[in-house]
Amino acid sequence: MTLILGDWLITNTHEAPKRGWGVRVVGDTIMAAAPHAELRAQFPDDAVHDASGCVIAPGFVNAHVHLYGVLAHGIPLAKAPADFWGFLNDFWWRLVEDALDHEMICAATDWVCAEMLRSGITSFYDCLEAPHALPGALLAQKQVVDKYGLRAILSFEATERVSKDNGQLGLQENAEFIEHCQRKKSLVQGLMCFHTTFTCSADFIQQAFAMGQARGVLTHCHCNEGVHEPNYALAHFGMRTLEYYDQLGVTGSHMMASQCVQLSDRELAIIAEKNIRVTHMPLSNCEVGGGIAPIPQQVANGVMVGLGSDGYINDFFEVMRGAFLIHKAHQQNPQVMPAHLVWQLATEGGAQAMALEKVGRLEVGWAADLQLIDAHFPTPAAEHNLYDQLLLWRNHTHVRDVMVAGQWRVRDGLVLGADMPALRAHLHENARRLWAKAV
Repeated sequence: MTLILGDWLITNTHEAPKRGWGVRVVGDTIMAAAPHAELRAQFPDDAVHDASGCVIAPGFVNAHVHLYGVLAHGIPLAKAPADFWGFLNDFWWRLVEDALDHEMICAATDWVCAEMLRSGITSFYDCLEAPHALPGALLAQKQVVDKYGLRAILSFEATERVSKDNGQLGLQENAEFIEHCQRKKSLVQGLMCFHTTFTCSADFIQQAFAMGQARGVLTHCHCNEGVHEPNYALAHFGMRTLEYYDQLGVTGSHMMASQCVQLSDRELAIIAEKNIRVTHMPLSNCEVGGGIAPIPQQVANGVMVGLGSDGYINDFFEVMRGAFLIHKAHQQNPQVMPAHLVWQLATEGGAQAMALEKVGRLEVGWAADLQLIDAHFPTPAAEHNLYDQLLLWRNHTHVRDVMVAGQWRVRDGLVLGADMPALRAHLHENARRLWAKAV
């Protein structure tokens, strides 16, 4: 039983931050949130964690990441991709995903889990595509994630682009992993996942959704990350991507669609009408030249939207800054995507997109997933500006402590149990092995 007492408390982003408030943590749950004096008076025997000079905030939810993606940073390229299709076909598939093995996957998972914790991320969804690392890739990954105590959903991105048999191996990898996690009490769970309409047949897509629904989990896919997929759908099916999914009968609240960049008005309507969950990657969408997703419209339509790093830049403060700034420039409107909304997408919004219950707020009965962020800003903090101050002036170096499910995982800026130099050396070794295949 611990009282955490800081300068400020963010309970949820629908309310103003509370000065001089703290929380009481019992086990893995928030059991009280109140002013310091009230907490001390009610619970005089509780241990006190001094968070003076800090904002107590919900942990970030990284709703879409490719942990293995870190291995591709700096890879030697004879020629940079010229468009999104070139990025996928000539670079990402051939030089990265097709070359992965279990050791590479685990080395990347080890590093990025520590990196995410250091950035205040307490929950994440990972999407692994490594067609030649089947079977057993997800179980190998889970062993690494478990030691960090992160709340996570892991999946394998099944695809028929290699072969139909390989596609079935991918679906089976997900099914067996989901069932394995459901049998155990663990912070790590699974979901069903396939790639896209241009790498998966109609029967395969319907099979994936049926397998997901039979196991009571979401089914994830990438959707319209660039112009390639909607153009492909128009050429092959006579309709755009989400219209095609709707015709197949797979749209609904059990569907999680990442990216959703190039959308028609009808596709925007389908997402809202069918309660499809959306995850937004503002920085990686720029990197691959995919475009700028219509996220302000999605939010206005009441869509469940979460933020993700895509494994590109995992400091979530940078991801939030991207979401905060890019849409203002794109829509030429400084009022879109205000700071409190971006914070909502980075916390509770991501949890909703991932179907995590009682995650993303610091209220009674919610998960004790939180971060303590340095509150010494250049100008005075106040209720009206705290979200902006945090978003514009903080990064991962300002995260002091991180708790997941009531357990401290970062103290004084150090990830507990993580030998960062050793993790970096192992990651370098495996990056060089991957890069050697690209030469």
